Amino acid sequence: MSRTYARRSLHSIVAHDLGRRIVTGELTPGDNLPTEAQLSETLDVSRTALREAIKILSAKGLIESRPKTGTRVKPRHFWNLLDPDVLSWHFPDPDPAFLYGLFETRLIIEPNTAAMAAERRSEEQLETIRKAYLGMEQAEPGTEAIYLTDLEFHQAILDASQNDFMKSLGMLIESALIGSFKMSSTGPKAQVHSLPSHKAVYQAIADRDPDEARNVMRQLLRQTMMQLRDELGMDSTTDWERITL
Repeated sequence: MSRTYARRSLHSIVAHDLGRRIVTGELTPGDNLPTEAQLSETLDVSRTALREAIKILSAKGLIESRPKTGTRVKPRHFWNLLDPDVLSWHFPDPDPAFLYGLFETRLIIEPNTAAMAAERRSEEQLETIRKAYLGMEQAEPGTEAIYLTDLEFHQAILDASQNDFMKSLGMLIESALIGSFKMSSTGPKAQVHSLPSHKAVYQAIADRDPDEARNVMRQLLRQTMMQLRDELGMDSTTDWERITL
């Protein structure tokens, strides 16, 4: 389902545990991790596995190790937020600012990508989008199919843009999209309410109408943002309406 780092090996399990602690704020920027000996004992893992986990987190920009000062959590602006693991560790309880940034990014990219798809898509790519939409219609409430078909729909549009960068970006942010789709599809009849907007996006791409595709995709994303804000019970100060893209 997700292309996050495989968690089958011991060192990847340790990396996942420590990564989650950092991303969720249990360990904050500037904090020193316990010593290697302490972590090894607390996590009940060998020092070899622990060192491999530290290498993984260092590569993702979450921590740095220095002689004498030990291993420290780096400021958030050093984190590789497009890393699949780092993205996935924000869920299932993401910070509102993280979600805001995610949807702002999607509003920058996806409406224009939908317009590109309307102009460039092949018949085969259009059929893939259509099948993904039909999958959304047929998905049983409460099942993984609800958000997986939603993901397939959006990724099919990225693919139909005929832009390799857009396609790669869709793969990179897959973890975050799955997390947000899970959250936005949990409300009563949430999926049913979103179907007309998704169908409008498909139809605009089928009609090769880039302006309409751009507009209806923007409307779909804004609708999803508002729904998600309500689902999370965010207060009125979290005003996603001010995203004017």
